Amino acid sequence: MREMNTTQQIIALLRNAKIELAPGLSESETARAEAIYGFRFPPDLRELLQTALPVGERFLNWRISPNEFIDKMMEWPLDGLLFDVERNSFWLESWGEKPTDLEAAFEIARQKIAMAPRLIPIYAHRFLPATPCESGNPVFSVHQTDIIYYGSDLLEYFQNELLRKYDLMGYGTKIRRIPLWSEITQGE
Repeated sequence: MREMNTTQQIIALLRNAKIELAPGLSESETARAEAIYGFRFPPDLRELLQTALPVGERFLNWRISPNEFIDKMMEWPLDGLLFDVERNSFWLESWGEKPTDLEAAFEIARQKIAMAPRLIPIYAHRFLPATPCESGNPVFSVHQTDIIYYGSDLLEYFQNELLRKYDLMGYGTKIRRIPLWSEITQGE
């Protein structure tokens, strides 16, 4: 029997979890979403979305873009970070001394996020970095600056999300470091 590739494994997980799957995105639908939101889907996510599009309450329907829910989720990481800068004294040491003026602090935080890889929403508040545009990027769970790895790659993410087997840390998993997001995750 032939072994399933990563996309086939993810689709099997989604089907077993009774997640509705619509036909995959066409090349033009994929290109349209990328143009609207200003990123390229990494190859593993692109292959999944072009093979079968998970749909449902907390999945993103990239076929309908622009889309208010996608717009909101694309802004989620920045909005949460700014909330914590204002209300929870969040500031990374690598950003230098935090300005006492809130608008100046916001401007620095916005600049740092603008330089970081865009986060592509996958499901609810789970995000995959757009860069590097390679397969194997980690998936982050993002709630304000409470940011954790939720999978070392797309397959492990879906296993953790759908099988509730979350046991990522401490098992020797090598996770690709993503500028800013890994820094926050690792409390640097």
